Amino acid sequence: MRDVKPRLRQLEALMAVIDNGSLTNAASELNISQPAVTRLLTDLGNNLGFSLFDRRNGRLIPSQETRFLQPDIRRVLELMQQISDVSQELTERRAGHLRIACLPGFATSHLPNVVATFLEKRPSVSMTIEPDRPERILEWMIGEQYDFGITDDFAGHPAVESTDVQIRTVCVFPQNHPLETLDVITPADMANENIIHTKQNSEFFIGLAKAFQSAHVEFHSRVETRQFTAACELVCKGTGIAVVSALDAAKYVNQGLQFRPFRPIMPHQISLVRPITKQPSMVALEFIADFEQSLTPFLA
Repeated sequence: MRDVKPRLRQLEALMAVIDNGSLTNAASELNISQPAVTRLLTDLGNNLGFSLFDRRNGRLIPSQETRFLQPDIRRVLELMQQISDVSQELTERRAGHLRIACLPGFATSHLPNVVATFLEKRPSVSMTIEPDRPERILEWMIGEQYDFGITDDFAGHPAVESTDVQIRTVCVFPQNHPLETLDVITPADMANENIIHTKQNSEFFIGLAKAFQSAHVEFHSRVETRQFTAACELVCKGTGIAVVSALDAAKYVNQGLQFRPFRPIMPHQISLVRPITKQPSMVALEFIADFEQSLTPFLA
């Protein structure tokens, strides 16, 4: 049985002659010499085992066998060009697909702005954004189902690489609230306020409760919620006040919310995670770098 393995350059030479009608024009299109085109066609004909062209009145006319293969050859060349174009876009970080897992609050606050700016310059890049709780995000990272994750209360895992980021926290309250006259807010300033806070088993709540305990101030719990964004929504509606990440507070400044720095300094730690054994694409690394940079104004 004949081992038919035509080379890509041979197929390009064949189609160039068919499209241009002569060896001279084909050589010019391929930017090679006419003898080089002849050699490529001779080798291809020998490899395939049939004549590629018939000569009629001094013109090269594709043989019946060549005509039969011509549609498939053209599809191969178009596919190779497509692969080349996409490869170039990947190299230049303009193409690819990213899968991002994040805390629910990030999906509606800080992350969309970063994603929109990133995608604006990369029309061939697409994304999947999946918000969920930290436990599920960890499962996804271990299973290499996502390229990048944004989570908190992360205790570490051997299959997950993480970068911890300390985000400053602020006290948020409705507009025209008496706390507006203060430059910094402490537990003592919140003594008579209804407080909206994170879940009581979270590291952030434990730290906040200790700050009140150390200041000998009673903590008036009004609403417990997992998300800082939910706390901000409730503050805007006058339900109480809260201590939240400055990232989330920034979104609500024009929606009836004010904020001031909270003391003692008690940053909210978020972790930027990705699977250790999954090799990240160049576009994924670039997005992670952009996201980290976007956090700079909010660092503790």
